[in-house]
Amino acid sequence: MKQLDLVFLWHMHQPDYRDHGMPLAVPAGTQSAGATPAAASGEFVLPWVYLHAMKDYVDMAAHLERHPQMRCVVNLVPVLLEQIEDYAQQFASGRFRDPLLRLLATPDLEHIGEAERRLLLTTCFRSNHTTMLAPFPHYQRLHDIYLLLAEKTETTYGYLSGAYFSDLLTWYHLAWSGESERRRNPLLARLMSQGEGYSAADRQELLASIGELMAGLIPRWRALAASGQVELSSTPQTHPLAPLLLDFKAARESLPDAPLPFAAAYPGGRSRVKAHIDAARISHARRFGAPPTGMWPAEGAISEEFVKHLAAADCRWIASGEGVLRNSIAASGIADPRAAYHPWRLESAPGLTLFFRDERLSDLIGFDYAKWHGRDAAQHLVLQLEAILDGAGENETPVVSIILDGENAWEHFPYNGYYFFDDLYGLLARHPRIRTTTYAELLARPTPPAATVLPHLTAGSWVYGTLSTWIGDEAKNRGWDLLCEAKQSCDRVLASGRLDAAQVAAVEAQLAICESSDWFWWFGDYNPSAAVASFDSLYRRNLARLYRLLQLQPPVKLDTPICAGSETASGGSMRRATHENAN
Repeated sequence: MKQLDLVFLWHMHQPDYRDHGMPLAVPAGTQSAGATPAAASGEFVLPWVYLHAMKDYVDMAAHLERHPQMRCVVNLVPVLLEQIEDYAQQFASGRFRDPLLRLLATPDLEHIGEAERRLLLTTCFRSNHTTMLAPFPHYQRLHDIYLLLAEKTETTYGYLSGAYFSDLLTWYHLAWSGESERRRNPLLARLMSQGEGYSAADRQELLASIGELMAGLIPRWRALAASGQVELSSTPQTHPLAPLLLDFKAARESLPDAPLPFAAAYPGGRSRVKAHIDAARISHARRFGAPPTGMWPAEGAISEEFVKHLAAADCRWIASGEGVLRNSIAASGIADPRAAYHPWRLESAPGLTLFFRDERLSDLIGFDYAKWHGRDAAQHLVLQLEAILDGAGENETPVVSIILDGENAWEHFPYNGYYFFDDLYGLLARHPRIRTTTYAELLARPTPPAATVLPHLTAGSWVYGTLSTWIGDEAKNRGWDLLCEAKQSCDRVLASGRLDAAQVAAVEAQLAICESSDWFWWFGDYNPSAAVASFDSLYRRNLARLYRLLQLQPPVKLDTPICAGSETASGGSMRRATHENAN
C-alpha cells in the first residue's frame, strides 16, 4: 500500500519587543537621536510575546498532547525563547517591564494617569473582533462605551472609572487565553461567567495563572520533544534575512530590476551570518540538550551562499517556500510537476537536504479554512493529501511539507482553531495511508527519501519566492543604509580595541537585534500605519542604542521616521500566517 509522509512545520517567532534603553555610562551629549530620554532597561513596547504564548503556543502544545500519535516539527526562534524566559522571570520577581502586566497587577486602577488610560484604550481592543470580542457580550459592551467617546481627550478619559479599566484589562486577557486553557482552568471559566465587576483579587488570580503558563511553556515543548512526538528546530539567532546580509544583489536573482540600497553590501555579512547560526545552535543546545538537526531560515529566505553556510555549521536540513523551488528549477531547465513532493540537495552543499513548502495546502490553513466549519476544513485537507498520494508513481512515497506560522492564523478561526485541530489531528492519526513525521525522522530512516540534485538555487523566500518584502522600496532600502552605516561604525570601534570584553558582548547583542528581518518587513505603506510607526520608532531606538554602546553620538537622522508619514506610536499589529499583510 502506497503511503504519504506529511510534515507539519509550525514556525513560532516574535521579534525583540524590548526597548533596551541606554547603557549605564552615557557619553555627554548622546541622549537624543531616536531614543527615550530615560535609561530604560528592557521595557516591552508591545505585548505580543506573552499574548501569543498564553493563546497560541500553549494551545499548539495542547493539541499535540491530546493527540499523541501526531508528529510534527516546531520551530522556535531563539529571540522568542529569550523573551518567554524574560517574562517568566518577571512573574517570578513580581517586577513587570510590560506595561499591560504592570497595570493588571496594579491594585487601584481608579487613580492611574492619562497615559495609562490612553494605553489601555488603544491596546485592549487590539484583536480580531469577530472571534475575540463579539462572542463576549460584556467585552463588546466595554467597546461600545469606548466608541461613545467621540473625542478622545484627557477630559473624556476621565469619564471612565477604575471599574471600567479593571473589566477591560481582565477581558482583554481572557480574550487572549487559549481555548485549551479555557477548558482546563476553572479560574478562566469562572471569570468569563462572572462577566463584569472584576476586583483586584480577580486580576491577581488571573495574573498568577498567566505566570504559571509562561513558566511552564518551554518545559512543555521540551517534554514533547523528549517523547519523540515533536522535532524542535531553530532559526539563526534574531531572525536575520541572511541572504541579504551576505549579498544585497541576491534580491535581483528573482527580480532583476529590484532597486537596492546605496550601500554596496552589508559590511562583514559573512561573519555576522555565521555568528547568528552559531548562537542559535548554542542557544538551542542549552535549552533542549542538543543543537537542532535542522533550521527554518528566517522567512524561508535562502540563497546558494547561505545554504553553504548552514551546511558548514552541520545543519542537516532546511526548508523554504515553493516559489523558491519554482524559480530555481525553471532557471535550471528542470521539468518536474511534483517538485515539491520530494527532497532536494544542492551540488555545492551535498550534506544538507532541502524541503519545500506546499504553498496551496499551507495557505488553505493560513487564509481560507478559518471561514469553514472545522470538520469540513479538516476533511478537505485530508482529501487534498489523498489526491497527491493517488497521483504518485508506483514506487513514489510523496513527502508533503505544510509550513506556516504557529501563532497568527488562529485568532481568525472560531475557538482559536480548537475544533479544526481536533478533527484534523484525529483524522490523520487514524489514516492508514498518511503518516505524520518529522524531517529528522525522514533522514534517519535506513533508506531516506531520495533527494534530487538541484544544480542552481535562485535566492528568494516563502513570500512570493522573492526578497521584495525586505528590500527594494525607498523605506526598506533606507533602513538597510542606516544599518550599514551603524555596522561600519561598529567595525571601526571594535577594531580600535577600546571596549572591554563585556562592552563588546553588549555591542554584538545589540547589533544582532538591529539585524532582525522584522524591521524591514514592516517598512512599507501596505502595512497598518500604527504598526509601521511602532516598528519604525523601535528600530531607530535600537540603532541609537547601538551607537551609545559604541560610545558614539547617534546620528541626528535617527530622529526622523524612515517611513513617510510615520510618527512615533505605541501601536502595533500582528502578521498573518504566511505572507499576507498584517491584520
